[in-house]
Amino acid sequence: MIRFVVSPEGVVVPDLLGKLPGRGIWVSADRRALEKAVLKGLFARAARRSVTVPEDLLASVEEGLADRVVHLISLCRKAGAAVAGYEKVKDWLVRGRAEVLIQASDGSERGKSKLRPPPGPGHFIGCLTARELGLAFGRENVIHGALAGGGLTQRVVEEAAKLASMRAKTAETVRRKGTKTR
Repeated sequence: MIRFVVSPEGVVVPDLLGKLPGRGIWVSADRRALEKAVLKGLFARAARRSVTVPEDLLASVEEGLADRVVHLISLCRKAGAAVAGYEKVKDWLVRGRAEVLIQASDGSERGKSKLRPPPGPGHFIGCLTARELGLAFGRENVIHGALAGGGLTQRVVEEAAKLASMRAKTAETVRRKGTKTR
């Protein structure tokens, strides 16, 4: 779930950290749910007053979530609980030190298929680009990363799940793009 608040000016603002003052309006961390909330005026109904929804609300939520995940991974790296690079990640996976495998969404499928995430749900993150992962690890681009276990890793997984839901394309949208008109 993502929390939104209404500013004193009546503008809907995402509260990704959950710390802004005001009555919270909670919406599922899903692109379709947010689109529905915007189209049907559900923010105004929940706030019980007229509100202004910025045109770029969905983009700003996605950007904010990506920034949050990058910063959390960076904290893991600084704490020694994250590594980047194929060989280091492979070593962590073989030794059982890696709890979560991270791979860039724009990395080559052939290269990514060589590493398997640890078994179980929530042990793979694939919603960040190579540039975003690079920011987390202090490099230009990163394709492979791994996180050790711990509370911070759990936060990364939770926030990455929200980001993945925001970045997921609906099957209908993909179908429309692939359909040719005659």
